[in-house]
Amino acid sequence: MPSADPLAWVQGSDAPEKPLLELGFMALTDCAPLVVAATQGFAQPYGLSLNLRRQSSWAGLRDKLLSGELDAAHSLYGLIYALQLGIGGAGTTDMAVLMGLNQNGQGINLSSALQRKGVTSSEALERFVHQSGTKLTFAQTFPTGTHAMWLYYWLASQGIHPLHDVHSVVVPPAQMIAHLQAGRIDGFCVGEPWSARALEQGQGFTLATSQSIWPDHPEKVLGCTRFFVEHYPNTARALVMAVLAASRFIEQSSENRRSTAQLLSGKAYLDAPLASIEPRLLGQYQDGLGNLWQDPHALRLHDDGRANLPYLSDGMWFMTQFRRWGLLREDPDYLAVARQVQQLALYRDAATALGVPCAGPDLRSSRLIDGACWDGSDPHGYARSFRLHALVEPPAALVRR
Repeated sequence: MPSADPLAWVQGSDAPEKPLLELGFMALTDCAPLVVAATQGFAQPYGLSLNLRRQSSWAGLRDKLLSGELDAAHSLYGLIYALQLGIGGAGTTDMAVLMGLNQNGQGINLSSALQRKGVTSSEALERFVHQSGTKLTFAQTFPTGTHAMWLYYWLASQGIHPLHDVHSVVVPPAQMIAHLQAGRIDGFCVGEPWSARALEQGQGFTLATSQSIWPDHPEKVLGCTRFFVEHYPNTARALVMAVLAASRFIEQSSENRRSTAQLLSGKAYLDAPLASIEPRLLGQYQDGLGNLWQDPHALRLHDDGRANLPYLSDGMWFMTQFRRWGLLREDPDYLAVARQVQQLALYRDAATALGVPCAGPDLRSSRLIDGACWDGSDPHGYARSFRLHALVEPPAALVRR
């Protein structure tokens, strides 16, 4: 077990094999652990230098991860699993989730045009979709990404089929507001600060948060290829330690959160006003309809390690939704795939060295907005348990007995 003293650790046999790393990130508030780790002195004690590279789209980030241009990245959970399972036509690549970067903190917004029509609640939206004869267009950020899955799950929970009743399109996060303003989309699901920023610019309102769909849901991860983990294991562990230490620092005080928001607002990172970043990072919400609240399940970057542990059940959930919506035509071995991708042993090694609690179970239990309980015990049955889905089952004669 490496020493908790980083200098003693890096001088020993566990020194990183690759001390300079290229890290990709998107201009989103939940990239904070990487930015703080790279710029505030959290990487150097572990023998690392982190070169941050902002990406303009998740597709571009994916391609650079696969080519090796990026060593690791701030990633969508569903992006990593799509690559592992070969969804999207790029073939299969063995991937790795080193740790979770955050829970919660995404938003579903609707346009000002819908607001003027009185579509300001989930019930009003359901009536409008089924009675108006107009097919609305909603944007998400990547076909297998978290935002697509939150949008689909939320719409379905309101009786709206996300693949039949509305159009779904892909728009990079920072471009959402421009598309909304131009009338090309009627709503979107995106990470902060772009949900809050839309309200600041008078472009619609926040109808739901992702934490209202699943309190303390998994969101972004520190992702890489399995090749990186297998060829640079000390480097991978050092990277987790640096990012985990940064995550812990951010949540040690409100002042640390505020200074992080100030850092993120810079042109090199989010290039967005502090007023769009800080309130929701502090859990202070308003929806553009006059409602204000302190969200008990706002963006969590550490939460005493609970936001960082790469639970097997978190990875499995995204695979059940891929199956539910027809992105997977057959059931994978859910648990086996999750065990391959989630780097639990490496994470626990790093967390233990830092004194971060990590002895919890590999699976966790959660209750979602529709009352469904997810605990990873029956992923096959869970994927088939929903009234709205796109499952196409093989003929009975072809099903193995």
